[in-house]
Amino acid sequence: MTTSSDQPLLCFAHRGASGHEPENTLRSFAKALELGAPWMEFDVRAVEHEAVVFHDRTLTRCAKRFGFIDRQSLQKVRSHDVGKGEKIPLFSEVLDLIQGKAKAQVELKGSGSAVAATRVLKKALADGWHINDFLVSSFDQDELSLFRRELPHIPRGLLVYGYPLHLADLIKLFEPISVHLHLDTVSSDRVASLQARGLNVFVYTVNETSDIETVRDMGIDGIFTNFPERVLGVLKKSPPPKP
Repeated sequence: MTTSSDQPLLCFAHRGASGHEPENTLRSFAKALELGAPWMEFDVRAVEHEAVVFHDRTLTRCAKRFGFIDRQSLQKVRSHDVGKGEKIPLFSEVLDLIQGKAKAQVELKGSGSAVAATRVLKKALADGWHINDFLVSSFDQDELSLFRRELPHIPRGLLVYGYPLHLADLIKLFEPISVHLHLDTVSSDRVASLQARGLNVFVYTVNETSDIETVRDMGIDGIFTNFPERVLGVLKKSPPPKP
């Protein structure tokens, strides 16, 4: 992945085309591919040391089941319907679906996610994926540190909520290629400051056309969205201003 001045504004399909289909499912990623999204964003958790694609710690919201996902067997987790008959996919299954069609932004979620994801990514690299086909991020600094130790050459994104006072220290510690800011905390000054450091600025989660246009005009480098066709439509109609 290149720096902000060298690339077009990127569109990340947040949990796939999750505005249309059940989030983090093969159906959602297939829809995002159909809509032309160049990047898939999804969450990885560890269940019995295997990497599965699921956002929440509990099954309540998406699977309408009680309990923590990492306290059930992989077989049981894989049996749950998470909408429209879709099952919780393995990380490897998502990569098989999108290989050669889109790149992967992987968010590590919870204990063991770094180790489980690393195992899958090492195999993917051996099977022909390139390190720049991936971007790995996490709110969990311990997991991101573990991942960096195992696969230091795969690009990392620094995922933050708010605008931490010690952000400069985090950048120095994790050496990310991007900082991911919430829509509520992004500003033109912050974008300019981070880009001056050679960092990309990606904003999450932006779904309304007016918000897409607003952050585009700040000169950001990428948008996470549940509706990739909206971002792609805005960019086609009016590309971001040149720096």
